[in-house]
Amino acid sequence: MSAAEGPLVVGVDTSTQSTKALVVDASTGQVVASGQAPHTVSTGAGRESDPRQWWDALCEALHQCGDAAREAAAVSIGGQQHGLVTLDAQGEPVRPALLWNDVRSAPQARRLVEELGGPKAWAERTGSVPGPSFTVTKWAWLAENEPDAVRATAAVRLPHDYLTGRLTGQGTTDRGDVSGTGWWASGTEAYDEEVLAHVGLDPALLPHVVRPGEVAGTVHAGSGLPFSRGTLVAAGTGDNAAAALGLGLRPGTPVLSLGTSGTVYAVSTRRPADPTGTVAGFADARGDWLPLACTLNCTLAVDRVAALLGLDREAVEPGAGVTLLPYLDGERTPNLPHASGLLHGLRHDTTGGQLLQAAYDGAVHSLLGALDLVLDADADRSAPLLLIGGGARGTAWQQTVRRLSGRPVQVPEAKELVALGAAAQAAGLLTGEDPAAVARRWDTARGPVLDAVERDDETLARIAGVLSDAAPLLEREPNRH
Repeated sequence: MSAAEGPLVVGVDTSTQSTKALVVDASTGQVVASGQAPHTVSTGAGRESDPRQWWDALCEALHQCGDAAREAAAVSIGGQQHGLVTLDAQGEPVRPALLWNDVRSAPQARRLVEELGGPKAWAERTGSVPGPSFTVTKWAWLAENEPDAVRATAAVRLPHDYLTGRLTGQGTTDRGDVSGTGWWASGTEAYDEEVLAHVGLDPALLPHVVRPGEVAGTVHAGSGLPFSRGTLVAAGTGDNAAAALGLGLRPGTPVLSLGTSGTVYAVSTRRPADPTGTVAGFADARGDWLPLACTLNCTLAVDRVAALLGLDREAVEPGAGVTLLPYLDGERTPNLPHASGLLHGLRHDTTGGQLLQAAYDGAVHSLLGALDLVLDADADRSAPLLLIGGGARGTAWQQTVRRLSGRPVQVPEAKELVALGAAAQAAGLLTGEDPAAVARRWDTARGPVLDAVERDDETLARIAGVLSDAAPLLEREPNRH
């Protein structure tokens, strides 16, 4: 291990498919060690994972970090949002966690919105109109479909809460992640007793919300991880809020993240409340807000189209007239939980490469359509889009975002921004700094800027037209004929 200038901290990203750990020099931001281990997600009607796999993956990732992890003075967990983790009285999972991309709770989401005042009331109450991704809808689904599991539940946690709790032995969460549950009121920054009563969830089962800059606890003796006893544990946060920390975002800077899901977001000093439900009014991990729009289908969906065509993911070809909406898992933005992929405009001379480009266009169209709603009215609409996530380094993704946005695009060189953001949060505990200021000191957003090109309004209009005309098909539930 190279010599570190300052204390070491650990940042963790527990995502849908793997857990990554970085050991970072709190003084310079240098990554001195890293590790990664996978976990599995069920296929079929639901999307579930065993939380114990997350813990095993964290242990393996930290083991790969070697002695550096043992020297860390603080640790923080960034994790996939919305997942419902139910624990019994012994702290063991009652059942596999229901993940963010499990859309079986779409009927419960619709019913909850109607029963508690409609979309505008929900937006004003919690900052968001809950869709099937939100944890409150998953709890309602569980109560309806697996009442025995609900009766056995002694604690309800989010994915990052579960790992933080195994580190500290205490039940904690943070404002960034809890703002995506649907049972936390963004106006009062407290659990919403009316919502909890309506879905039959005892607030005593929920974790304590740790404030920004506060310590969640210390690593307890029985954790089994390579930390010194007494190592500080930060509050942690959801993955998008952690990535915002990792970029050191200032208000108004737009981010487009290309991963399993696609997201667009920006830090705002104003509390969001979008009654259309397109923008989720999340809190950030610092005390501001993180209005965000999310799509379910992004890099995996486009890669699946490439695989079906037998093409490399970069083998795109230009060509007008074909539209592909890659809604392979249903969709959240637009809100079409029962949708499947849709292809329109196929001709004899259409090539596989043009079909693949159409899949990229369809995925990016959904994200850019939400961007204007995410940004405050006074945001600089000509500022570069920060392009992050697994797809950000792909040429086809970069060129598609440039062509359909008409904006310059900046690609940060730093990798693993969720884990870096968690590390910055851990470093802030030690130095007393704002974690975003820590990340700016580390210069995490540094990277090349790709110049703006003329926006392809023709393609944007064509996709919007197909989406509008196909609405009855896309909204149809599977059991209808």
